[in-house]
Amino acid sequence: MDVRKAELLVWLHSQFGEHDWQLQPASADASFRRYFRLQVDTSLRRHPGLSGCSTLIVMDAPPALEPCAAFIAIGDQLGSAGLHVPVILGRDLEQGFLLLEDLGQQDYLAGLNGGSVDRLYGDALAALLKMQPLPTAGLPAFDRPMISRELDLFRDWYLQRHLRLDPADADFCLTPLTTALVDNALQQPQVWVHRDYHSRNLMVCDQANPGIIDFQDAVRGPVTYDLVSLLKDCYIRWPRQQVVDWLAGYFDRLKAEAFLAEPLPEFEQFLCWFDLMGVQRHMKAIGIFARLNYRDDKPGYLADIPRCLQYLAEAVERQPTLAALGELIDWIKQQELTS
Repeated sequence: MDVRKAELLVWLHSQFGEHDWQLQPASADASFRRYFRLQVDTSLRRHPGLSGCSTLIVMDAPPALEPCAAFIAIGDQLGSAGLHVPVILGRDLEQGFLLLEDLGQQDYLAGLNGGSVDRLYGDALAALLKMQPLPTAGLPAFDRPMISRELDLFRDWYLQRHLRLDPADADFCLTPLTTALVDNALQQPQVWVHRDYHSRNLMVCDQANPGIIDFQDAVRGPVTYDLVSLLKDCYIRWPRQQVVDWLAGYFDRLKAEAFLAEPLPEFEQFLCWFDLMGVQRHMKAIGIFARLNYRDDKPGYLADIPRCLQYLAEAVERQPTLAALGELIDWIKQQELTS
């Protein structure tokens, strides 16, 4: 029996009574949260805050696992900055239920193609330029312990659990690599970071595009982190030169806005920061995708691991200091081919 869904239905009845409304699954999530789409009838549109709405999103966030406080506080901050986040129309924080504005059913992953990508990424980069200068007081720091814990996901869940490799056999690569990747992140200007700013968390909207979701894990962290999430997306990839061109355009806008506390380096160094930040993020993502399979019974994410491995291989080709990682990737590819 789905106890939480039964409790959610009771809560919705307390909000809307016996009106004609229907609840359907809205999206999968790589966490313990669930989302439902609530279809409401015409009479409910006169409910305070629902004018013009035919559907709403219901978030189910178990309080012990996914507390809503950060989602609410960070959403308020982003909305006050003029960014398009879902308006909260109802809440029960004790049970972990939120009633949200529906930003639509088309995320960037579904909407991106050769004809739309420059426009959609242009909007996303413009939104990011509003996010990065936001005050970071109260946000967790993306510091050495946090970065190291994220890299441990690659070792523990992918190398050890998925490939059954003794992590000690990869220490020749992982120990110095962790130090280098942490140092790379910490030497960058630190800004407001969404932390999952990618095509599944950006919604295509007719007005104030993009709609931004899944922002509750925001941190104070490296200036290139969200750029990597967007431009080296774990779920879709673009030609290298196109990525570099987008990055160069953003770099120029960063210089023009001049909100960073420290001066930017030359673009070549900024690109190096970006590539090494990508190594950290893609190693983390590979570990999470493996964990989702083994811990959470969500095997679909395993299909995204080869794309992340290809990003790592390309970074090795551009960064001679990553040669040991290249040896590990070659070994991994052999294991994947023979498994």
